Amino acid sequence: MDFSLKQYLEELKPLVNLDCGTYTIEGIEAVAAQFEQKYVDLQGWNVKRIDCGVAGVGLEVRNKPEAEHIDVMLIGHMDTVFAPGTASARPMSIDEQKAYGPGVSDMKSGLLNVVYALRNLDPKTLDKLSVCVCMNPDEETGSLYSVDWIQATAKKAKHVLVAEAARADGGLVKARKGMARYKIVFHGKAAHAGNEPQNGCSAITEMAQWIIAINKLTNFESGSTLNVGVVSGGSGANIVPDYAEAVVDVRFWNNDEYDAIDSQLTGMSQTPFLDGVSIALEREAYKPSMVPTENTQALMSLVEQSASELDIDINWKEVGGGSDANNTAILGIPTLDGLGPIGAGFHSDEEYLLLESIEPRIRLLMRVLEKLAK
Repeated sequence: MDFSLKQYLEELKPLVNLDCGTYTIEGIEAVAAQFEQKYVDLQGWNVKRIDCGVAGVGLEVRNKPEAEHIDVMLIGHMDTVFAPGTASARPMSIDEQKAYGPGVSDMKSGLLNVVYALRNLDPKTLDKLSVCVCMNPDEETGSLYSVDWIQATAKKAKHVLVAEAARADGGLVKARKGMARYKIVFHGKAAHAGNEPQNGCSAITEMAQWIIAINKLTNFESGSTLNVGVVSGGSGANIVPDYAEAVVDVRFWNNDEYDAIDSQLTGMSQTPFLDGVSIALEREAYKPSMVPTENTQALMSLVEQSASELDIDINWKEVGGGSDANNTAILGIPTLDGLGPIGAGFHSDEEYLLLESIEPRIRLLMRVLEKLAK
């Protein structure tokens, strides 16, 4: 591979310098159009646009679209977490060691590394592989509108590699916590707090009881944690509140333990602490945990061997954040994550991409694909 960092950064810049937060349809379309053209230019690749509803378009790219099986599925997401206006406020910049900008490592560079790996792979290697690249538009909010497509495609795959950024110390991801997010709405009865408080029923008091009960469900030993992260309610200090709302984040390693938590929350919603309160519980996002299997261990060994041959230092991480790797690992498909270049500061204005890691991580991905082709 004749790699030019200057050329790579020139390709990366227009991907970073646009607003493409989840549900920013115009920006997602712009990212999709750029990648669609890159794969069309490669020739021999079939690009299929996937309708992901209100989230916008997804891309499914295959070199053998007629094949019933997929040897390697490569996954990445086109959306970021940033609000409109972020790209113009802090466009991509570069110093001697790093590139900066919204989504520069989470995960525009990961998507571009996939293109570079496939662009430079020996055609004879590609002939031996059925490869599928899936790029979805809503991973940052839980892949709600793309998960069915991602999982249906993954069921045809023998291996899944997710091109999220490698960790700051070069680590790849072998396990991720599962996550769920709930919105809980409490409806009570309003009354004047001075004249007739006894005629009201406080939605905030009900919510307070829930917060205490939810905190008790946390189990630090097993890693199941619940966090009431956002609360709101009431309209005045002199009014018994008839409305309150809470948003709860749940993280877990054990999928069965999460199922028990979900059942408990559902049961609580049907049996309020206070008479006269009604509760609406909505699960807004969900990803099962990603836990290595025996087959995953074999894939890890292949990656380790590839890294050793290229003199690239790697290690394995178990992380709390979820990705689309969670959605494929739950199907029993060997799945590894963090195959992109090294980055950190995700979801903040300190997000960066380590320049010296770009070429080695492209070569690592190429070597892994070469070994899977044997």
